[in-house]
Amino acid sequence: MLLHFQEKPWDLYAAAGYTVVTGIVLLAFGGGSLLAILLVLFVPGYVVLAALFPKNREIDWIERIALSLGLSIAVVPLLSLLLNYTPLGIRFGPIVGMITLFTAGVGYAAYWRRMRLPRERRLSLSLNLGFPEWVKYSAVDKGLTVALAASIVVTGGMLAYVLLTPRPGEAFTEFYVLGPGGNASGYPSELKVSQPGSVILGVGNREHAGANYTIRVDLVGVQLAYNATSESNETVEVNRTTLSTFNITLADRQNWTQPYTFRINYTGLWKVEFSLFKETDFASAYRELYLFIRVT
Repeated sequence: MLLHFQEKPWDLYAAAGYTVVTGIVLLAFGGGSLLAILLVLFVPGYVVLAALFPKNREIDWIERIALSLGLSIAVVPLLSLLLNYTPLGIRFGPIVGMITLFTAGVGYAAYWRRMRLPRERRLSLSLNLGFPEWVKYSAVDKGLTVALAASIVVTGGMLAYVLLTPRPGEAFTEFYVLGPGGNASGYPSELKVSQPGSVILGVGNREHAGANYTIRVDLVGVQLAYNATSESNETVEVNRTTLSTFNITLADRQNWTQPYTFRINYTGLWKVEFSLFKETDFASAYRELYLFIRVT
């Protein structure tokens, strides 16, 4: 069986079709598959080389295949690293989508560059497919061939599984208080009696599951007392009043922010304490933040 292409870039058509179909299948089933081996180990690097070297005989096919494997192993982790700096994170779905978009985009660039060339200068391949004549091989050659093929399949499958099935990271919840401008600055520190003070409360769920939260805002009157043991001033709580509570339900990787305004009706040194409780555990705060404010 003879395979040949030059006039039309059937290799790029095959790469694009394989990438799209495999991406859809992986996203539909939500898990890794042997179908993903070439998606991770070969196709991204192949389209990069096709875009860089669209002409025939620029590099031979053995070099092209070897470089495609090496480039794919380099490109896929870089794409994953880019995802790590986005809200999507390094997860199965975004990784598959990123590889698919990258391959499609670079594949189109390769198609555009190749089709601008005269037909006789375009990349070509002639391949005569047939079954190997095993009877001519020695027992040692047969064994080595089978062992090599098995090792390539096993290694490729393990690498594809590791890359396309990332382990979940640490589970945690982000809890923060920002200044009125939405930055970690400009917090109220001195107010007049009954003057409004404003902040922005924020919660980010990174628990790998939905969660229920309660935010409690307490106004704590404090005094400075000298500690002879540590030879320093310490704050001593005098009284405590709950100003507000918020109940929040967040899906995994969902964020919540809300402006919050408070007033203090008495002079002195006060601590505005923001406590985050997870689920129904109100015995101890899951996260705590506070601001010291002097009221005159």
